[in-house]
Amino acid sequence: MQHPPLAGKRVIELGTMLAAPFATHILSQLGAEVIKVEPPSGDPTRSLVRGGPSGTFIAYSHGKKSVCIDLGKPEGRATFLKLLASADAMVHNLAPKAARKLGVTRENCAAVNPNLIYCHIRGYADGPQEDDLASNPVAEAATGVMEANRVNGRPSRLGPSYHDQFAGAYAVIGILASMLQPKAGPGERQVEIGLFETGLHVASRDLVGVQLKTKLLGRPEREPHGEFSMPGYGAYLTADERWIYLLILNDAHWLKFCEAMQLPQANDESLATLRQRKKAREQVEEIVKAAVAAHTLDDAEARLKAAGVGCTEVLPLERVLEAPQAHQPGKLRAVRFRGMDFDVPEFPRLGAANDGIETLPPAVLGEHTLEVLQSAGIKPQDCEALISSGAVAVAKPDSFAWAAVRAGT
Repeated sequence: MQHPPLAGKRVIELGTMLAAPFATHILSQLGAEVIKVEPPSGDPTRSLVRGGPSGTFIAYSHGKKSVCIDLGKPEGRATFLKLLASADAMVHNLAPKAARKLGVTRENCAAVNPNLIYCHIRGYADGPQEDDLASNPVAEAATGVMEANRVNGRPSRLGPSYHDQFAGAYAVIGILASMLQPKAGPGERQVEIGLFETGLHVASRDLVGVQLKTKLLGRPEREPHGEFSMPGYGAYLTADERWIYLLILNDAHWLKFCEAMQLPQANDESLATLRQRKKAREQVEEIVKAAVAAHTLDDAEARLKAAGVGCTEVLPLERVLEAPQAHQPGKLRAVRFRGMDFDVPEFPRLGAANDGIETLPPAVLGEHTLEVLQSAGIKPQDCEALISSGAVAVAKPDSFAWAAVRAGT
């Protein structure tokens, strides 16, 4: 059994929805003890699906301990600061004004634990918009992603909250970098990630690309959006009305595709190079479309894979985890919650199947309040007083009941 790299590290999460919980999810899967501090109302993802937890909560909050603290009460805030004294890192995605109001700024936290790695995921990092609010779609809108993604002509969010998740991953990188500098001072143990700045970095290829075209052509010309910048790189419908996605990136891929599908274009010098195929985009698209439409998906996939052409069926969510690749050891974690079993994808890493990371089901709100507070040095009688005052709360196992009737019950 391997030794988890973050075993023995305590991380406090003060986060909602996705960015901060996603960051601490990764830290948890690297072995850290993650304590999810929630208000009496709980993380909003606890009540998004028929009055109960959403997929977000189950996927990214298993493995964590739940402590319920009301930071709006002086006793609650004091309790939180005592908990921070026992932590190695704290991650939150509160709005800057909320962090100041609740007394959990970097300065507040460093005063009780100078060695704490303080990570703040916010809408905008340092700058003129640092107090502005932003969410994942706002970051998409502000960094050029949404303008090119239109539904019926209207700029629309991508769907998955990629900017939140990228920001969470960047936060983990910052935290790990800080952990590699044990002699760093308090001012150096701060990680600040903005959704806007995350979006800029993710879009840097396109942002630099439009600058390049402007310098070369004198105008801000953009490449055709997405896969359509390379003809033959995209989704095509097969004879049995299933979609297959083709990875035709270069001239060798094109030749292999033509040979696999027994096309005369294998010997057509006028389409031999990517530049030629881009100029004849519509013609190439029609060739590929017709070639794929002549075969069932299984036949097309067998031919293409035998020839070394990258391809895969475009799968609906309900079929994704049927793939044998997804069921190799270390790919999925069996998580049981409210009498239901879930296959939850692991944070990808070598040795995930035998690194000894404990499986903790998603916690009931406040399930670990007493355990964690007492481990931080708060006496049992003081915990009882905090519960009586409403500054902290313990679990109520029947705090919700899903309104859905499950099949077979």
